[in-house]
Amino acid sequence: MATYLEQLETPVPVVDLDRVAHNLDRMAAYATLHGLRLRPHVKTHKSPRIAAEQLRLGAVGLACATLREAEVMAEVCRDLLVAYPPVGAARLERMARLPSHVRLAVAADDVQALDALSVAARLGQRSIDVLVEADLGMHRVGVTSPEKAVAMARHIDRASSLRFAGLQFYPGHVRAHVKDQDAGLAQVGHDLAAYIEALTAAGLPPHTVSGGSTPLAWRMHEVPGVNEVRPGTYVYNDRTTAEIGACDWEDCALTVLATVVSVSVKGQAVVDAGTKALGREPLRAEGDGYGVLLDHPDVIVSRMSEEHGILDLSRSSWRPRLGDQVRIVPNHVCIVVHLFDEIIGVRGHAVETRWPVTARGRDSNRELDRAPSGPRAV
Repeated sequence: MATYLEQLETPVPVVDLDRVAHNLDRMAAYATLHGLRLRPHVKTHKSPRIAAEQLRLGAVGLACATLREAEVMAEVCRDLLVAYPPVGAARLERMARLPSHVRLAVAADDVQALDALSVAARLGQRSIDVLVEADLGMHRVGVTSPEKAVAMARHIDRASSLRFAGLQFYPGHVRAHVKDQDAGLAQVGHDLAAYIEALTAAGLPPHTVSGGSTPLAWRMHEVPGVNEVRPGTYVYNDRTTAEIGACDWEDCALTVLATVVSVSVKGQAVVDAGTKALGREPLRAEGDGYGVLLDHPDVIVSRMSEEHGILDLSRSSWRPRLGDQVRIVPNHVCIVVHLFDEIIGVRGHAVETRWPVTARGRDSNRELDRAPSGPRAV
């Protein structure tokens, strides 16, 4: 018996299956066209189902932020990058216990972390590839000079259980609209070249030069030396991605389905999606609010409490009725996915499938779901 959106209890994240398939195909085609290895970051979808489809379309492996993500993705992938500093005994122990069939790489920016990682690798009876993380402007993690990158690479090269695999960087500081990215992109390329040249001169040329970020994903082929890309948000996209021109509005595949629960205050409506469904991240582009309606983009979620979202109707002639359903495009989709246990896959108004957000959380003991068999996972 068919199920339709109108029958779902809200709030709930729904994914347009045709849109997500288009997004996956488009990124895979871009990487192939420009000779780039595609290693999608799973932080956005946290699902073996989506990961299996990315791999089917040609991804060489997957990037993860947490060990929970890595443990889950080891079920469908044999080549994983933990793109997060390998610091802390518990994290290292879990890393070393990943299945032996998985080719494991990590990103690091500190010699002390390398020493602990080397011990963990030996205890786990495995070798681990290491990408030196370079700070090219994000000022979050990463070595801050080519000389420090060379020192790191030499230290890795001397460790029997570690292999120097190359460079990683995240250009998340370049958040301008796509049409205004030229200067930021040029600076990234200039700074990256200094790292590549220093490593090459030291006899340690980086085999992999891996760059991330969906906002710059479609231009990474313009950065000399880059041969691997790690976009994550592109699979679903969100309001921020659309506002900066990195996707079209029609490419926003995930929305939060919500119900209008009050229309008593003039000029606004209240929905049942608040901070526990949408997060509270401000728009990282020009604009305000915490989300916008898919079918009424002039209506924003102007403020929230935990279970209430306030729709500002002042810019729209549309007036919802009590009980109406709306679909909200969130500011930052990665946070939204992490707030829910399950994703609903739809075509039009019909519910076609659903899948668990298996890699959410940190627990290593939760049961893993299995990627579905068949030629098309989504």
